Amino acid sequence: MHAIARLLLLCCMGVAIRANAELTIEITTQALKQLPLSVTAFKSEGSLPQSLSAVIKSDLFGTGLFKEVDAGAAQPVEPKDVESRAWRDKGAEALVFGKVTPLAAGRVEIVFYLADVLRERVLKSLAFTIAPGQSRATAHKIADEVYQSLTGERGVFSTKIAYIVKEGPIYRLMIADADGYGEQKILESREPIISPKWAPDGNRLAYVTFEERKPIVMVQSIITGTRLKAAAFKGSNSAPAWAPDGKRLAVTLTKDGSSQIYLVNADGSGSPARLTSSPSIDTEPVFSPDGKYIAFTSDRGGRPQIYRVPAAGGNVERLTFSGNYNVSPRFSPDGTKLVYVQQDGNSFRVMQQDLNGGQPQVMTDTDEDESPSFSPNGKMILYATQVRGRGVLATVSNDGRVRQRLFTQAADVREPTWGPLR
Repeated sequence: MHAIARLLLLCCMGVAIRANAELTIEITTQALKQLPLSVTAFKSEGSLPQSLSAVIKSDLFGTGLFKEVDAGAAQPVEPKDVESRAWRDKGAEALVFGKVTPLAAGRVEIVFYLADVLRERVLKSLAFTIAPGQSRATAHKIADEVYQSLTGERGVFSTKIAYIVKEGPIYRLMIADADGYGEQKILESREPIISPKWAPDGNRLAYVTFEERKPIVMVQSIITGTRLKAAAFKGSNSAPAWAPDGKRLAVTLTKDGSSQIYLVNADGSGSPARLTSSPSIDTEPVFSPDGKYIAFTSDRGGRPQIYRVPAAGGNVERLTFSGNYNVSPRFSPDGTKLVYVQQDGNSFRVMQQDLNGGQPQVMTDTDEDESPSFSPNGKMILYATQVRGRGVLATVSNDGRVRQRLFTQAADVREPTWGPLR
């Protein structure tokens, strides 16, 4: 089968998962050096529907960057309760602890502390006033604060992911927390749904639906559920990608013949502006973070490779030269790197390429990878792959050292995309 045709076929394949399944994390490799960290149970956290310390542990230790030091029965509440020498003897270098205090009208105050037990000082402390039902989201926020304090990078535990699932004849567009919990159904249809992409504001999703018996690009609010047609022209409308301004989409249209890249307004107004003109298939556009370029997949050279074109139009430049089959490009948030899928024999693996030079790097050890997507801090890459014959989501750190898989209790998950920082 022609390489690009195979790519388009893969984009249209259905997947299966139970709608109420949650993703669970399995760390397959970890960083060479881990920071010893202890997270204690928060005082009175049992009054909440969700254990704060359990979520914080799952977030932080799931990255592979931290080594868990067992807190035992210790439960400091205030900084004065921390006996630094005892924690050093346990092997800890940092300590997370806190308390939950009931307030009026059923609300609670959560206070957390991050202590450096080597230097005997508090690195971070914050208080949150919430309804008890917000305890899991608050735990993610605490994990983000701890991660940033200890690594210098923004955490992404409070972000969302989106993906497509299929159960029998029903297709569902789902979103969930970055750890796979809190699944939410955005759309259900008896016709295929493919290619979800987050808007920069994190409040909308663009995707392709076949509800009108052909592919059209829709934009939907995840808050109100309101939908509108962004691209419903003659022929096929597919592969949406948001511009950084959140007002435009790059899409693939066949309205004038072969698949080519166009710009359309996200609200469906106006006429499409054509960016590429070739007798070949140009597809899978993606904007660079600064909005100046659009990378895309094309077989204009005979085999699928990745190219870029100025967003204002102009000359097309080839970006990939290693390998005969490179597809599905995505820029890193800082615009310095590109991830994509490369075929090597019968294997399809995620690659990373420095756009300032250097050889492409194989990022994964699996064989059927697809749909890579950077985390919004650029430190992790989310993708779909196959493990023991079924589809799972997986992540790999941008240095290739930390890998983990997100499993479900049901069947396959496909086409993940990581949402923006909120």
